Amino acid sequence: MSEQIPAIESRSSFAAALLWGFGTAQAQDARCIWCVDPGFADWPLDDPGLLAGLAAWLRRPQRRLVLLARDFDEVPRRFPRFDRWRASWAHAIDAWQPPEELAGNLPTVLVSDGAVCVQLVDALHWSGSAALDTQRAHQWREDIDVVLQRCERALAVRRLGL
Repeated sequence: MSEQIPAIESRSSFAAALLWGFGTAQAQDARCIWCVDPGFADWPLDDPGLLAGLAAWLRRPQRRLVLLARDFDEVPRRFPRFDRWRASWAHAIDAWQPPEELAGNLPTVLVSDGAVCVQLVDALHWSGSAALDTQRAHQWREDIDVVLQRCERALAVRRLGL
């Protein structure tokens, strides 16, 4: 974990900020990490270091990783390593999909139950912010909770086929 809070100025710095956010939340002993994005296309979900760190973190008691997306259709195809890894951790990972009327307004944010916040504000110009801000993290958690209350489970570990 780096103490330097990364700036988000490009696609690669956004990925670096997310890795910083996950690592910092884990180092701060977060019990829950929320990840929100329309489809997670630009997240480094197949990063081996990220998956190893998340596995070590999820081994600890009462840890949850919450994913919220408009749709998860591309996740298994785009992130096969993450998709296989996720099957082992299905008991600690919740994936949610909002109703259509809320799906269009999803932000791109990673937030912990502590102070970690990573937000992509402008996906076109790759600008955003990463911070350790307890108040901002609290506000994000409240905003996410409002949406989660109307969501349905998504991203089944085992897909049914005919």
